[in-house]
Amino acid sequence: MRLLDEVRSTCRSITETAGHVAIDLDAWREPPAVEPEEAAPGGADHVLQLDAINFGSGWFPTLRKRPGLSGYRTVAAAFAEHGPWSNTELRALDAAAVAAVLGQDAVHPLMRLYAEALRELGRFLGDRSALDVVEAAEGSAERLAGLLARGLRFFDDRGFYKRAQIVPSDLALAGLAEFGDLDRLTIFADNLVPHVLRVDGVLRYDAALAALIDAGELLPQGQSEREIRGCALHACELIAKRTGIPPRLLDIRLWNRGQAPEYKAVPRHRTRSVYY
Repeated sequence: MRLLDEVRSTCRSITETAGHVAIDLDAWREPPAVEPEEAAPGGADHVLQLDAINFGSGWFPTLRKRPGLSGYRTVAAAFAEHGPWSNTELRALDAAAVAAVLGQDAVHPLMRLYAEALRELGRFLGDRSALDVVEAAEGSAERLAGLLARGLRFFDDRGFYKRAQIVPSDLALAGLAEFGDLDRLTIFADNLVPHVLRVDGVLRYDAALAALIDAGELLPQGQSEREIRGCALHACELIAKRTGIPPRLLDIRLWNRGQAPEYKAVPRHRTRSVYY
């Protein structure tokens, strides 16, 4: 089965058997369109390296954040100021070096995981640049996602492939690459898009799951967490068919909607995972 077919099939099956999460499409309201992003200052290598550490939302409340910035935007801003590492530097990174760039404590668990993910990326690239990997994908976003998922265990998010898919989307948004099948990508199943769908009423959680999340408790990896991500992805597939908006663009619009105060005021699910 092709990677994107696997994602869609997995999430459809999760939805059909879900016991903790349900979908209510009647609550859907369309978010506004967003402008494309500017090209990253370090080009494709910057995008790939940042996406290699685009995880950790379960730990974000414990990060030292910049004023007015979320956990992800704090990491992204610090990384932009530093710029991408060379492949040789990637392979030698440790938690202290990553923490120094990101302005965090070296003992924070994410710094060790980020260093591990970046070392793995350096080994995967060898002497190649990010654009060399893009070229190997031969114009296919799905093929690029597959190369990353098969070659990097931190991207091997079975059934969802969130970060493997977001790489071609980010590269295209920044004007750094073109893919003929870009609109076949699904949403990038994390914790923010399901949260927006829940606040809007499109996703409904059972009382026990809702109470756990509303109390700010960590949600372990497992059935409930997979239902949240799977139902969010399948709901966006149904919405995409209804509206004609490709799922990846729905994701971007919903992610941006989630930056509004009314969404930030409500707890979202937090799971400590290297996949989102």
